[in-house]
Amino acid sequence: MPNNIIITGANGGLGTAVVQKFLASGYQVIAVDRSGKRPGYVKDNLLYDAHKVNLDNEEETARFTREVIEHYKKIDGALMLAGGFAMGDIHATDSNALKKMFSLNFDTAYYLARPLFEHMMQAGYGRLVFVGTRPALNAAEGKSKLAYTLSKSLLFKLAELLNAEAKGKNVVSSVIVPSTIDTIDNRESMPDAKFDNWVKPEQIAAVLEFICSEKGIPIREPVYKIYNNA
Repeated sequence: MPNNIIITGANGGLGTAVVQKFLASGYQVIAVDRSGKRPGYVKDNLLYDAHKVNLDNEEETARFTREVIEHYKKIDGALMLAGGFAMGDIHATDSNALKKMFSLNFDTAYYLARPLFEHMMQAGYGRLVFVGTRPALNAAEGKSKLAYTLSKSLLFKLAELLNAEAKGKNVVSSVIVPSTIDTIDNRESMPDAKFDNWVKPEQIAAVLEFICSEKGIPIREPVYKIYNNA
């Protein structure tokens, strides 16, 4: 039986590469985004299961989680790639800006991770993966992206708290920290950048597959800095 992996933000620039990697590696992919569309590259692949979920709605996310657990019986991992970005220093960041970034980056991860963590603890196995950001580890980089950085910084603490509760169990929460990702949108917004220095979605996908594979079983409390040369 294939491992069952939930991937949020499945149709994004990173999500597409991650879904393709996990399908190629034989995982059952439970793909989540706001559209619920089934992209052409999966065709009639039976390992791809598309869902439309508003992850910033706690009740809707909880309902989705109950349904997939009931259907698949066991969820082995969740890659929480959904999120958003905004510039703005403290002078430009009001409460609305904070709430928007917290909703996009923290709520969408927490509302899914909370019921899945309980399920995984009962099953005795699971991998939760959050997407952090380098500015959350470096205040000099984060000061111009205040709301975004604060919302992402909570994911590091959430993973730390979950790992403390799961200590001694085979349930692990990881945080990946990519530098600038080489996507079409990022190239268009930064046309003069050195693209070769950026990390490619396929490279991140390979790290994520390692985390969820047997090779990653002994790792505990990890933060993966995937910077390439950026």
